[in-house]
Amino acid sequence: MADQQETRQPQPDVAVDGAGSQPAPAPDTPVEQPETAEERAAERVEEDLGELRMRAAQRDEYLALAQRTQADFENYRKRMAREAATARERGMRQVVEELLPALDNFERALAAAEAEEGDEDHHLTQGIRLVQQDLVAALGRVGIESFSPKGENFDPNQHEAISQQPVEGAQPGTVVDVYQQGYRLAGNVIRPARVVVAA
Repeated sequence: MADQQETRQPQPDVAVDGAGSQPAPAPDTPVEQPETAEERAAERVEEDLGELRMRAAQRDEYLALAQRTQADFENYRKRMAREAATARERGMRQVVEELLPALDNFERALAAAEAEEGDEDHHLTQGIRLVQQDLVAALGRVGIESFSPKGENFDPNQHEAISQQPVEGAQPGTVVDVYQQGYRLAGNVIRPARVVVAA
């Protein structure tokens, strides 16, 4: 019998792993190219810039809020200072208006005593005069000043005319006599001077 050779189909070469199994074929997906270093740096810079812009916007918002709060507080402080000054002046006016009649009576009593005093009364009159001067000085220390406008032109904002009469040598409208002194507080008239005006 003649030897017949078996013809075998050639088998492809397949790699076999240690367990004898073959690896799964790789899927047909495109391979992503890794970013370049420049692109990664640009992205980081853009992120940093975005964060800086956000922080700058927050800073501006906080700064505006702080400025508004400071302005509100400054306005409040000024308003409170004005109100305190007004209240202080109002209280001062009330006290002074109550004291002035007593001061007027002091001066009238002193004028009468000095016109009639004898030697034995001299020390009493001096003592009363010192008390009167101390009272006037105390008023001056808190900003209250007296004014006696004799010889000045009559000013209805500061003077109250109790009479008008012709006086030789005096210009019409001039204050020729002061019946009662006027008083001012910080330039504002508390009580006008009561005067006689030349006709």
